[in-house]
Amino acid sequence: MADLTKGKNEFKLLSKTISNMNVPANLLYTKDHEWLRVEGKFGYVGVTDFAQGELGDIVFIEIETVGETLSMEDVFGTIEAVKTVSDMFMPVSGEILEVNPALEESPDVVNKDPYGKGWMVKINIINPSEVKNLLSPEGYKALL
Repeated sequence: MADLTKGKNEFKLLSKTISNMNVPANLLYTKDHEWLRVEGKFGYVGVTDFAQGELGDIVFIEIETVGETLSMEDVFGTIEAVKTVSDMFMPVSGEILEVNPALEESPDVVNKDPYGKGWMVKINIINPSEVKNLLSPEGYKALL
């Protein structure tokens, strides 16, 4: 992210980048840049376009929590990029049912398609009332 203290041109670049950020209307978001797509009692979790852009080239994803029931904001895995490693957090409480099989061979699918083929885990949502604590697309855009 550009340093906002360096000048107007860099600030304009940052503003343009954020305003062009892909934030699908059919998802809910966390302040930690994860998204949740609810499908009945199940959910799919991934990282946002903003997160993958900040991380850079993703080279490895480690998720060893299949079969575990985790609480909202618990760490469910890590995502490693060329320049950093970051924890991924549960947007709601749930049981990890499945890890996206595409991630093992092609973790960079998260860079290419963070809201589609780049999903991380499928969960069984155990406390549906927690969904109301997540950010709407508009709320997430305001956070950026």
